[in-house]
Amino acid sequence: MSDAVTTTTDGDVAVIRLDDGKANALSFDVLAALSAALEAASQESKAAVLIGREGKFSAGFDLSVMTGDSVEAAADLLVAGARLGLQVFESPIPVVFGVTGHALAMGGILLTCADYRVGADGPYKLGLNEVAIGMAVPSFAVEMCRDRLVKSWFTRCVQHAHICSPDEAVAASFLDEVVPLDEVGARAIAVAQQLADTVHPGPFRVTRGIVRGALAEELRLGIDRDLKAFNIRA
Repeated sequence: MSDAVTTTTDGDVAVIRLDDGKANALSFDVLAALSAALEAASQESKAAVLIGREGKFSAGFDLSVMTGDSVEAAADLLVAGARLGLQVFESPIPVVFGVTGHALAMGGILLTCADYRVGADGPYKLGLNEVAIGMAVPSFAVEMCRDRLVKSWFTRCVQHAHICSPDEAVAASFLDEVVPLDEVGARAIAVAQQLADTVHPGPFRVTRGIVRGALAEELRLGIDRDLKAFNIRA
């Protein structure tokens, strides 16, 4: 597991923090630690919050793996990221993100999976830059964006690699609101606590399956397509 991921509790909310001291890259260890923290939260809390480090939510996958010599390792990392996204998307408790800065590539994709996203005001970049850096956007990411983003922003964000400012990210629906950086954590926890106070756990789980189950199953079936396409460079 990764020391970059820690969990505390605040009332009924599990507060998960990701801070590797750098770009919050999503390595195998980080993805495993986040998955374990979310699973524990779903068993022990009524809502969960994931908060990044100051200035950085996540720069996406560990590029040393994605651009390394092992195609198999890159494929495995892609699948691990997709599974984490699905875990957030299907979570039996509400999941809120405290987006404390840049959220790019897989970091941007994850934003489409959470229930509510509180972003930081500032010179931050959010979105999918895969096409601009020579990678295809995975099909699970395309379908998550198709489901969550405002239709008029979909093509420019996914196909044209447009990177959003925080205000643009609200307009596109990568974020739900923007607050000053030093208020992101507290606001995200407050939203999660409000959700914990509002929704009944059993009906929430059942409704989650009704609302998101069909798309989640489609995304699982599409992972094989991602494994064939993720390393297209030209």
